[in-house]
Amino acid sequence: MSDGPRRRDPERRRREIVDAAAALVLESGADALTHRKVAARAGVPLGSTTQYFATLDDLREAALRNLMDEAEQWLADLEAEFVRDGASSAAYTGALHRYLSDPQLVRGDFAMTCAAASSPDMEELARHWTARLVEALARYIPVENARAVATFSDGATMDAVIAERPLDHALLASAIAALWSAPLGATKGTAT
Repeated sequence: MSDGPRRRDPERRRREIVDAAAALVLESGADALTHRKVAARAGVPLGSTTQYFATLDDLREAALRNLMDEAEQWLADLEAEFVRDGASSAAYTGALHRYLSDPQLVRGDFAMTCAAASSPDMEELARHWTARLVEALARYIPVENARAVATFSDGATMDAVIAERPLDHALLASAIAALWSAPLGATKGTAT
């Protein structure tokens, strides 16, 4: 005996579409998204993608936000580790190396950075991510150092995307240790 018609679960369907779009962004970049490709990947009718996301910009934004949720989880884990074990350049280096070793995280980060260059909404999301990282680090080191560590981390992420592997752990450790404790504040003197 049948249980009757399957109930629709709009939230589950939306999640499937967003997950499929995020996977395609990781494979081909945000600009390669189409409603048709996402529908095929999600295994849903084409009309479902346009029902939930009228424009490709809406679909791209949802996919990128989905990818950034994973980066936000990494940051939450980092903050918890700092509280539990103490903050240090070595602890941050270990966490960053784990981040850089995760192709999905680094490709998602790269996709967000690329999208931020041409989309004000994505630029705001990218700025928020950087501000959150700087804020987390600035609880333990001066804000100038936190910005320097975050900026280096962005560069290391780009390198990991291009090289398809993280920077050497020893190189990361050396650079982060220097940025973590270097006197980076404004210097007094006259402008030239």
